[in-house]
Amino acid sequence: MQSLSGAQRQGSILVSLFQQIREDWEIHGRDWTRPGFRALAVHRLGTWLRVAPNRHVIYSSLRRLQPIMFRYVRNHYAIDLDPFATVGRRVFLPHPAGIVIHGATTIGDDCVIRQNTTLGALNGDGGRGLEAPQLGRNVHVGCGAAVLGSVTVGDEARIGPNAVVVTDVPAGATVFVTTPRMMTKMRQTASSDTERPSSLAVGAP
Repeated sequence: MQSLSGAQRQGSILVSLFQQIREDWEIHGRDWTRPGFRALAVHRLGTWLRVAPNRHVIYSSLRRLQPIMFRYVRNHYAIDLDPFATVGRRVFLPHPAGIVIHGATTIGDDCVIRQNTTLGALNGDGGRGLEAPQLGRNVHVGCGAAVLGSVTVGDEARIGPNAVVVTDVPAGATVFVTTPRMMTKMRQTASSDTERPSSLAVGAP
């Protein structure tokens, strides 16, 4: 088998980049203005620039531009998708805001990550450790959920809203928080009103 030349490898990497961005565009309703699509496109560009073999002037320019784009996405859309996170294909960020993804996180193909979600470390060193979640394929993470530490979430698993996950989740399992209890305000009875001392009345002798 003949090995690929540098130009062939570059072309293969470039095609893969465009294909992944097109898939992201389609899964986001073919709307390039959606913040989720933009965040993923910037992330995929950064990943591609790290492995692209060509040192042409355009690559040098893109390497300078990509960190600026990353900061814009992080600060403007509140999507902190670390450049070193491993992100699969066709990942969907339907309502991005407050999303934080650790650099050692792995997200499988066809996952859905909703708003106010954290995929982060659990080692107390400022989030710079290597213990981060590993998500399988087609995992759905609900709004407000936090998956923390060296946790493996199996394929097809569902993480419910506001759930905090610190242990492994089997494939196909669903994690959810308990149903909230409703507290009703106690109404003052009419009898308690009649039991008030008459001496409290204004002008009482």
